[in-house]
Amino acid sequence: MAAAAGLIVTLGLGSPAYAGDGQVDGDGGTTETDQPGADSGSGTDAGAESGKGSIGAHIRINQRTPASSGSTASATSSDAAWEPPVCWYEPMYTPEEYEKFIEDAYGGAGEPAASYARKRDKEKYHKGDKGLWWQVQFRDDNFSKACPVTTDNWEIWVPPADPQPDPNKVTPEILSELAFNSTKLPSPPVELQPRADRLLVNLGTRVAFKGDLDRVWTTASLDYKGVQLAATTVATPVALKVEAGTADADPQSCTYDLVKDKGGYTADSEGAGCNVTYLRASGNRTYPFKALITWKVTWTDSADPDGPARQPGLPDGLSTFEQDVTVKEAQAVNRSTGGDHV
Repeated sequence: MAAAAGLIVTLGLGSPAYAGDGQVDGDGGTTETDQPGADSGSGTDAGAESGKGSIGAHIRINQRTPASSGSTASATSSDAAWEPPVCWYEPMYTPEEYEKFIEDAYGGAGEPAASYARKRDKEKYHKGDKGLWWQVQFRDDNFSKACPVTTDNWEIWVPPADPQPDPNKVTPEILSELAFNSTKLPSPPVELQPRADRLLVNLGTRVAFKGDLDRVWTTASLDYKGVQLAATTVATPVALKVEAGTADADPQSCTYDLVKDKGGYTADSEGAGCNVTYLRASGNRTYPFKALITWKVTWTDSADPDGPARQPGLPDGLSTFEQDVTVKEAQAVNRSTGGDHV
């Protein structure tokens, strides 16, 4: 990736040859910069109530989160090794627009930019051919991770019938990964009974939901110059896990299945065989109680969350709630009357 960044610096341009210095939005992507022949977008912060944003040049993000879900945070993947795409190609220019872009961006530039401009000029920008020039776009401005696109092909020519699609061309699968990376999940709406500051040694702790959860879905879509693609990532809550935060508990963790009812998905530990029981008082300290929701994540190759699930699958998502709890010893009161003792 250092070579790619080196090309951008060498150009000495006010605007590099990718939509990478737009304003970072709430989902970690970048909003588009003005490019010759490109529509100027107006994506809003993905962390706003509208749940809308943009990534790259023309990919739009739209998330549907239940209004009653409370606070949200970016989804955490259950697979620590999973990473969203760093970069991809998007449709950007007609041949005429691309010629103007190269002339404006690379005119008078030194090497290696000058050689790149001559290479495109020899190709005549594919003027007269049917198709579009696709350009590399980045998920964000962090270039510490390698992008598989080389500086030899910052843009690629894509005819209407593409016999050998480049593996880095944006696809519904890539869109699904970008949608998952932009998804914000509700924190577990749990309530401890007794309250977190009134837990007692050897008294089972009940974990109750303060409200129901529902599915969360995020659509990433591209609609530019006749190229239309979409993918919708659907996260469904399936399990609640609670962790006592100390080895002095039996059990140290419990897992409850979430079940769907009229209001959404819920769990209640009342009558369950697994309830955390603290065996030792926390003293002057507290225990870091944690609740985690596991979300089963699927995706469709359209803007319809109820469309057929596609493969390959995505890892489960996680959302977390943490709370310090105080555990005290139960106090027994002894009363005496005269010489009798109880």
